[in-house]
Amino acid sequence: MYAIVRAGGRQEKVSVGDVLIIDKVKGNPGDSLELAPILLVDGEKVTTDASALAKVKVSAEIVKPTKGPKITIQKYKNKTGYKKRQGHRQHSTQIKITGIDA
Repeated sequence: MYAIVRAGGRQEKVSVGDVLIIDKVKGNPGDSLELAPILLVDGEKVTTDASALAKVKVSAEIVKPTKGPKITIQKYKNKTGYKKRQGHRQHSTQIKITGIDA
């Protein structure tokens, strides 16, 4: 059994026990959260009906807050002596899927 859920502006394929990284969510490690399912596959049965998916709950647990890889931003203009360098690391959260209740 697996589900497609909306997590942090993206859609992720999850099953019980999966660990994935999503955009930052508020909470401490050990807190639980609920993700909105878009599609549910249970063996041969595929569920996409909104009224049926309203009954489905995909629960997850926050493992730890993390940061993404460093992105280097550089700007340069020729013949003027202008150059600028900046870095960025996106904040994210690592979660573990604890259950899919259909």
